[in-house]
Amino acid sequence: MDEELRILSRIDLPPALDALDDRVLGALAARRRESVAIGRLMALAAVVSLGGGVIAGSAFPEPAVAAGPLSPFGPASALAPSTLLDVE
Repeated sequence: MDEELRILSRIDLPPALDALDDRVLGALAARRRESVAIGRLMALAAVVSLGGGVIAGSAFPEPAVAAGPLSPFGPASALAPSTLLDVE
């Protein structure tokens, strides 16, 4: 093992190995910039969609309509399975 380490100590390092740290740190910085840009883009999309919804909701107001009862004690629907299967 000592002989292997002596051989490795005599060999010159490849030039690409010197630039490896710079490439890794550059890629991390680019990824961080992309992450920040994506966050800003998502915030912009949320603001635009919410603003568009508010504008569309207030530009075309519909009259309020009361919803039907959602109670099992309410009137039976003509298409309820119990009425479809009822043979009289």
